[in-house]
Amino acid sequence: MRLSLTTWNINSVRLRIDLVAKFLKSARPDVLCLQETKCIDDAFPLKRFKRLGYEHVALNGQKGYHGVAIVSKIPFESKDIRTFCDKVDSRHISVSFGEKAKIEKLLVLHNFYVPAGGDIPDPALNEKFDHKLRFLDEMKACEPLHPRGEDRHILVGDLNVAPHENDVWSHKQLLKVVSHTPVETEKLKAALAAGEWVDVARERIPMSEKVYTWWSYRAADWTVGDRGRRLDHIWVSRALKDAVSDFKILRDARGWERPSDHVPVTVTLDV
Repeated sequence: MRLSLTTWNINSVRLRIDLVAKFLKSARPDVLCLQETKCIDDAFPLKRFKRLGYEHVALNGQKGYHGVAIVSKIPFESKDIRTFCDKVDSRHISVSFGEKAKIEKLLVLHNFYVPAGGDIPDPALNEKFDHKLRFLDEMKACEPLHPRGEDRHILVGDLNVAPHENDVWSHKQLLKVVSHTPVETEKLKAALAAGEWVDVARERIPMSEKVYTWWSYRAADWTVGDRGRRLDHIWVSRALKDAVSDFKILRDARGWERPSDHVPVTVTLDV
C-alpha cells in the first residue's frame, strides 16, 4: 500500500480553508497534518473536509492560538494527545493506522507544533524561548517518541527549528536569530538522535543544497533574496527509512493569494 502524507502550518484553517481545498484537490494526499489551526474543535470546518473526501479527523484545538489536526481518507485505529511543559496549549496529536486502514503492521503518526520562541534568544530574558527549549528537551526524553526495532513511526510538523547551515538563507546572519541559534539546533538534533529518527528531507537532499519551507511575511516580496528557513519537518523511524519513495516541498504555495508563511511538505511511503 502506498501512503502519501502532508504536513502544513496553515496559520488559521478557517481563514485559509479555500487554499487547503485547492491543495487537496490537486495533490490528494491520503493524510494531511495541520498546525496552527487557531480554532476550537467545534469550529473546525469538518463538513468541508468531509466533502473533499477526508472523513476521519483527529483534533486538538484552542481558540485563536496554536492547534493541531490530522485529517485522513483512511480510518484511525486510535488517537492520543500529549501535553508538554505542563501546558495545555494544543501542540501535539497522534493517531495510529492498522486493520481498519488495511495496514498489516501498525503505523503511528505524531503531529507537532513546537513553540516559536519569541524574538530574544535568551531564556533568562524571554519566557517564550525558555518554553521552547524545555519543550525540545521533553521531546527528547519522551519515551513514545523513541521507536525501536520494527516500530513504524512518523513524526511531522512545524518544529520551528532550522537545524542545519543550509536550512537557512544565511547561516552566519541567523546564528543569533530564534529558530537557528546553536542551542535550538543542538536540542532538535538531540531529539532526533534519541528517537533514532531519519530526517527525510536531509536523507534525500544533499546537505550542500539550500532547503526552505517558510518565508517571512515581513518581506514585501518573499521571492527577493529567497530568505527562507526549513522549519517544517518529516521524520520516520529506522524501520520506515527504505519505505520512503517520494518527498516534495510545494514552494509555489507561498505565492498563492493570502498564503500561509509555510508551504506543504509531502512524503510518500510504501507501507
